[in-house]
Amino acid sequence: MDLRTVNVTRYIMPLREGGSLPALAEADDDFKYVVKFRGAGHGTKALIAELIGGEIARALHFRVPEIVFLQLDEAFGRTEADEEIQDLLQWSRGLNLGLHFLSGALTFDPIVHQVDVQTASQVVWLDALLTNVDRTIKNTNMLMWHKELWLIDHGAALYFHHSWENWQKQAVNPFLRIKDHVLLPYASQLEEADNRFKQILTEEKLQEITDAIPDDWLTWAEEGETIQDLREVYFHFLKERVHHSELFVKEAQNARKALI
Repeated sequence: MDLRTVNVTRYIMPLREGGSLPALAEADDDFKYVVKFRGAGHGTKALIAELIGGEIARALHFRVPEIVFLQLDEAFGRTEADEEIQDLLQWSRGLNLGLHFLSGALTFDPIVHQVDVQTASQVVWLDALLTNVDRTIKNTNMLMWHKELWLIDHGAALYFHHSWENWQKQAVNPFLRIKDHVLLPYASQLEEADNRFKQILTEEKLQEITDAIPDDWLTWAEEGETIQDLREVYFHFLKERVHHSELFVKEAQNARKALI
């Protein structure tokens, strides 16, 4: 998997309030990107979740904005007037992550926008796999662009990596929080999604995606662990979740029955 690397040339504006402070910026390829900064909130772990979540979604043929590596120069942001943003930019020197900006896209609203049961089931399956806690009615993290559904913002996925304790046990977690998923009421074809997606997410594909994690983002190794050890944990976590997908599929089905 070959992701492009570009350089940030202009900070345009912060996109919303909150701990992560993503921003709209321009790069030296003349495109605009939504930037996720390594110096924000959960640091590089949020960038890893964004990378893995987005590229797994792309492998499953969802529409996802192009993901790029964004290089932030040491001198960048020194003239920024807002002290909080200036600090964020200074803490984020080096390799960050960007998603191609979808100009004019609308936030997905389940009351306004219709999603067919196949698509709903597939998105629910994806988020159950990724243990993504952040695709709810309050924050759908989906966009409508040119009348098509696009998935964004997977930084809250893979929450096991915030502790690293018992990751093997967490890999077979049925993911109870799927009950809050915005598309769960419409997800009536979870078994069909399961059968299809397990064929796509081979060990080779998962290895390809986890191999794309930059060494520079794997800097919290415990004593005796190497960067490659950490990368392998992500691979084995995902492999186990795919292998035991019946656990989270059943949980989602039960949660849906309780809703409808």
